[in-house]
Amino acid sequence: MTAGLLFRQGAPPHATYLFKHALVRDAAYGTLLRDPRHALHASIADALENQFTEIAQSQPELLAHHFTQTGMTETAIEWWRTAGQRSLARSALLEGTEQLKRALDQNATLPVTPDLRHEEIKLHVAFANALALTGDFVDGIEHYDRALAIHNPAEHGQLTTRSGRDIRVALASRSACVWLLGYPAASRNDAERGVKNARETGQATSLFSALHQASYNYIMCGNYTAANTQVDELIALADEGGATYWKALGTAHRGSVFALTGKASDAVRTITSGTTSHRSTGATLYEPYYLSHLAIAYAELCQPDDARRCIGDAIDKVEMSKEKWCEAEVHRIAGEVELKSLAPDPEKAEAYFDHALAVARQQQAKSWELRAAMSMARLWRDQGKRAEARDLLAPVYAWFTEGFDTLDLKEAKALLEELA
Repeated sequence: MTAGLLFRQGAPPHATYLFKHALVRDAAYGTLLRDPRHALHASIADALENQFTEIAQSQPELLAHHFTQTGMTETAIEWWRTAGQRSLARSALLEGTEQLKRALDQNATLPVTPDLRHEEIKLHVAFANALALTGDFVDGIEHYDRALAIHNPAEHGQLTTRSGRDIRVALASRSACVWLLGYPAASRNDAERGVKNARETGQATSLFSALHQASYNYIMCGNYTAANTQVDELIALADEGGATYWKALGTAHRGSVFALTGKASDAVRTITSGTTSHRSTGATLYEPYYLSHLAIAYAELCQPDDARRCIGDAIDKVEMSKEKWCEAEVHRIAGEVELKSLAPDPEKAEAYFDHALAVARQQQAKSWELRAAMSMARLWRDQGKRAEARDLLAPVYAWFTEGFDTLDLKEAKALLEELA
């Protein structure tokens, strides 16, 4: 302090000390030998865990860092996983993904034991969820499959995630990646198997999750009757169990079905109710997806200002939160909303469709690419550019090998026949 390199705030014993500059701090830290350095980190970690529990709960990454530096790898892994899942819950997706990756990387440095194998399975599922939310569907599938490959029910018994879901049910989240990558039939099978597994576990949280995932899958495949069946059960069970979060998601899903089936007024009321309840739980995930459906409803009601506000909010939230899994679809819907405005701007709509196509191709999200290609093809058809429309859509449709009974593929086939 005398040299001016360290500053004190407050009076001892409650004072805090700050280095004048980060470079000074790093230089001082670099002079510590290994054993004193480990001891320092261990002392800090112990103090945070036992004396400053509020900090430990709100900043678990701090404990993860200090346990990592002190060489207590197994404890560090637990805190990195806690930090990652907390980050995901508050929509800090890139941060959460990196924290979960650190947990997985550290897990890989340790000898395999039954407890660490359990931890590895849970980490692969959590990391896969994080990757999927940020739009990395290919790597997401890889980690779901890795968890499936090493999970042996006879050996590992019933494993549950920190949110209380059975691992076999959590893996049903894989169905979303499968659909996005262009395999709707396989995705439907995954979702239905997830519901079956959830019923067998007898765990309420597992069933909530599986029903939510199945309803999403049916919405994506255009089977709105089946989606409503899943949503009705989810809302009833959530009501019975006082599960506000799951009831909110079920309500928002019901609103999405209304928006996609021409019941715009019901959609506005229901999506607004669901998302308001969802936010009251402190959750913010999936908001861009629901806002885009709210924009569809407002456009149908000839309320262009509200439609543009909602789709603008959706685009902003995708960019701020990095919840990229629905980025292509949000921009496609923005183009459709533009075309339904009182003074439509085809060039602006085409720019939105272009963005949707570029994102879908970069993510290898063939289902989003098909939708974006159909939207662009319809625009070009209406502008008299029928050959260009067909040349865009035909190769995307030809890529698919299954799921031809789903709504998107039926509509793509009919549009191609019209453009022939």
